[in-house]
Amino acid sequence: MLFSDSYFTVSKPAEGIYKDRGSKFLGFIFPVFSETEIKQHLQDLRKEHPSARHHCYAWRLGADKNAYRANDDGEPNNSAGKPILAQIQSNDLTNVLIVVVRYFGGTLLGVSGLINAYKLAAADAIANANIEERFILFEYNIEFNTEDTSPVMRALKENEAEILSNAYDEKNNIVFRVKKQHSEKLEQRFKELYTTKLEFLNLI
Repeated sequence: MLFSDSYFTVSKPAEGIYKDRGSKFLGFIFPVFSETEIKQHLQDLRKEHPSARHHCYAWRLGADKNAYRANDDGEPNNSAGKPILAQIQSNDLTNVLIVVVRYFGGTLLGVSGLINAYKLAAADAIANANIEERFILFEYNIEFNTEDTSPVMRALKENEAEILSNAYDEKNNIVFRVKKQHSEKLEQRFKELYTTKLEFLNLI
């Protein structure tokens, strides 16, 4: 359920670091929009840091923030992925991946020490990132008769819709995006044009 018209994410990758008793915890945060992107970042970091003991991570996707995961990568249960995810949640971020790469320093830190280390490495990466607010966009396809072209285009313009593609034939179709805050008004407008057919496609 979406109660907000926007969400917070990071505009570009950033890094952080935390050290404890010889162990180094390198934090990396990335803007991501799919699990495919997430897998690629994880593969790249494993290639860049092949001698690191652990590559623990957490991510959250979607404007509704309903898709998320945490992974301890061999650390004790809930000692790494969960505290990383908690930092994403406490900063109200989504469409982000945080990976903390650990170089073992020879001294065991204990579960509480690990929780603290992964938390602070993730927090440092977030602190060094550029956090930005993005408006939630709804993507639609509108099908309409030629005689309704003018009112359809006027409604799109008045509601600041971005046209992604159009096809004009026996039935005309326009695929567009509009800010969530304008979507209800636009849907109502197209209902009044009874010859139009509006189809919701996606949430961005």
